[in-house]
Amino acid sequence: MSNSSMNTDDKNKDFKKFSNLGDNRKPNSSEQNKNIRNLMIWLIIGTALISIYLMFAGSNRSEWPVTYTEYKRFLEQDLIKYAKITKSQFNDFEFHGVLKDKVRLVIDGQQREITNFVTKLGVLDSKVESVWESKGIAIRYEESESGFWNAIISFLPWLMLIALYIIFIRRMQVGGPKGIFSFGKSRAKLHSNGETKITFEDVAGADEAKYELLEVIEFLRDAKRFQKLGGKIPKGVLLLGPPGTGKTLLARAVAGEANVPFFSISGADFVEMFVGVGASRVRDLFDNAKKNAPCLIFIDEIDAVGRHRGAGLGGGHDEREQTLNQLLVEMDGFEQNSGVIIIAATNRPDVLDPALLRPGRFDRQVVVDRPDVKGREGIFKVHVKNIPLSEDVDLDTLARATPGLSGADIANIVNESALFAARRNSDKVTMFDFENAKDKILMGIERKSMVISDKEKEMTAYHEMGHALVGKYLPEADPVHKVTIIPRGRALGLTSYLPTEDLHTFSQKYIETKIVTLMAGRSAEMLIFNNLTTGAANDLLQATKLARKMVCEWGMSNKLGPVTYLTHHDEVFLGRELTQPRDHSEDTAKIIDAEVRSILTASNEKAESILSDKIELLHKTSKILLEREVLDGDELDLLILGEDLPPLNKKTISILKNLKFDEIKENETNTEPSIN
Repeated sequence: MSNSSMNTDDKNKDFKKFSNLGDNRKPNSSEQNKNIRNLMIWLIIGTALISIYLMFAGSNRSEWPVTYTEYKRFLEQDLIKYAKITKSQFNDFEFHGVLKDKVRLVIDGQQREITNFVTKLGVLDSKVESVWESKGIAIRYEESESGFWNAIISFLPWLMLIALYIIFIRRMQVGGPKGIFSFGKSRAKLHSNGETKITFEDVAGADEAKYELLEVIEFLRDAKRFQKLGGKIPKGVLLLGPPGTGKTLLARAVAGEANVPFFSISGADFVEMFVGVGASRVRDLFDNAKKNAPCLIFIDEIDAVGRHRGAGLGGGHDEREQTLNQLLVEMDGFEQNSGVIIIAATNRPDVLDPALLRPGRFDRQVVVDRPDVKGREGIFKVHVKNIPLSEDVDLDTLARATPGLSGADIANIVNESALFAARRNSDKVTMFDFENAKDKILMGIERKSMVISDKEKEMTAYHEMGHALVGKYLPEADPVHKVTIIPRGRALGLTSYLPTEDLHTFSQKYIETKIVTLMAGRSAEMLIFNNLTTGAANDLLQATKLARKMVCEWGMSNKLGPVTYLTHHDEVFLGRELTQPRDHSEDTAKIIDAEVRSILTASNEKAESILSDKIELLHKTSKILLEREVLDGDELDLLILGEDLPPLNKKTISILKNLKFDEIKENETNTEPSIN
C-alpha cells in the first residue's frame, strides 16, 4: 500500500488523454435541426397566409351560392336577367345568373342582398333551354378552366397542416434534443477527448479520496491486473463530505484523467412533474453507459433522488421513489452491469435510502472532509498559481490562520485578496491583502460608515478587551490573533483566535476555558459599567450550547455522570423525530437545566475574578484599543508586559487611507447589532 501511495503522482502523469469518442456523430446535426425548424416556420406562415386569402376572397365574392329550389323560384318569378353556363373538368354544369333587381336571402346565417348567384344544374337538355328562352333569359356557354385549381387551392391549407403534423410526429419518434417527447431521455453530458482540463494535480487536501478514485480508474484501464487475484470491479463510489470540500472537483478531475467515457448528471435532472419520466431517464442513462462500457457515471447531489423511501409527513413522492427504484435495479438488479461504475456526491448521507448504501451498489464510501493544515496549505498553493505574490506572503501562516475552512472558502479568500490588491492599484498581492480578505470572509466587511456614539464605542472596547485578556491569562485558551472595535457584519467588535493546531477532540478543560472566554465580555461590562447590554447575546448563545452539550452529550457533569441525554435531531420531513419517545424524565430535565446554569455561572464568576485582578490593565488596553481600533496578538503581548507600542507604520496608514471601502455602501438592516 505504501508503494502505491508513494507512486500516485507518477501514475497521474502516466495517464493518457481520451481517444476520439463520439466521432460517429453527425457534425451538422445542429444545422439540420435549424433547417427543419425554419421549414416548419415557413409552413405555418404559408398556411396562415392562404387561409387569410381564402377568407377575404370569400367575404368579397360577387356570386353567392343558392340552392336549386331558390333558382327555380327565381325562374318562376321571372327575376333572372341573363346567365352564363359553365362546365368544369368534372362535367358539372353551373348556372351563373344575374337578377333584374336585388333580392334578400339568408345565406350562411346572414341576411344578404344579392344580384349575382350561382347554382348546380342537375341536367342540361333542350327542355331546360326552352324554358330559359321562354323567360327571355340571355344565355351564353363557357368552358371553366379554374375548377381544378380552385379545388387545389381549397385543399392546400389542409395539405400543409397534414405535412406539418407528419414532421412533428417524425421528430417525436426520432427523440431529438428538443423533441416533444425528449423529456424521457437522459440529460447526462458525455465528456471525451480530454474535454475537462482539470486533473488530479489541481486537487489538494484530499489525498485519500484521490487514491481511491485513482484505483477505480486503473481498474477500468487494466482490469485483468486486479481480476487475476479474484477482485471484482466496484459498482459505485459515494463521496461524502460538507459543502465546499471538493467532491464535484474530484469528479471533474476523474473526467480529466480517465481514458474511458464519462457521463455527468445532477440528481435533480432525473425528477420531473410527469410520473415515470425519472425512471425513463435512469434507463436511458444506463443504456447509453452500457453501449460505451467500460465507463464512469457521475451523479452530483444524489440526495435529490436517493432520499429514504416511505418517509415524510405526507407520505412518499411516487415519482421520486420510482426513480430511486429504477436506479437501485440498474446498479445491482437481476441484470448484471459490467464495466459501468457510479460516482456520486452528497453532503446529506443521513437522508439516503439504506438500499442505496449497501455493498454491491455503493461499495466504497469516501469521506471528503475539511482539510487539515497541510491540506489547506496545498489548496492555497493550487489557487495562487496564476496570482503574482509579494515576498512577504506566507502560505503556512495563512493555512494555520484558517482552521475549519473548506477548499471553497480558501478559494474565496485568494480571490478576495486579489480584488483587494487591485483596488489599491498594486502589482502584487501582499500578506496585508490576504489578512484583509481573511478577516472579511471570517468576520464580515468593515462598516466604516456606521455611526457609533463614543459611549457605545467605549463599551465595545471594554467588552472585546475582556475577551482578549481572559484568553491571554488562561493557558488552555487559543492564542488571541486580533482584537478590533471596527464594526464587521452585524457585530460592533470582534476578537479572533488563532489555534496552534487542528483539534479533532476537545478536553473538558478546553471547553470550560472556551466558555469562560465567551462570558468575559459580559463580565467586563458588568465590572466597569455596572450594567449589561444586548451585545453579549451571541456570546451567551454559544456558551449555553457548549454547556448543554457538556451535560447532555459528552457526560461532563458530576451529578448526572457518564450518561447521554441526547436531544433527537432527526429530520422532521423524514418522519422520525415525531415518533421518538423522550429518553429522560422531568426530574432529570430539571437537573440538566441546573447543571447548565451552574457551569455558566461559575464561568462568569471566574472571568470576573480574572478581570478584577487585572483591572488596571483592562483600563489601559481598552483606551489604546479605542485609539487604534485594531490590536493584534503581538501588540497585546507588549501591553501585558508593560511596554509601549511602536507608532503605526506610515506605509500601512497610507494603504489604509487609499482603500476605497468607504465607497461601498452596505445595505443596513433594522436589526440591532450585537457585540461578539
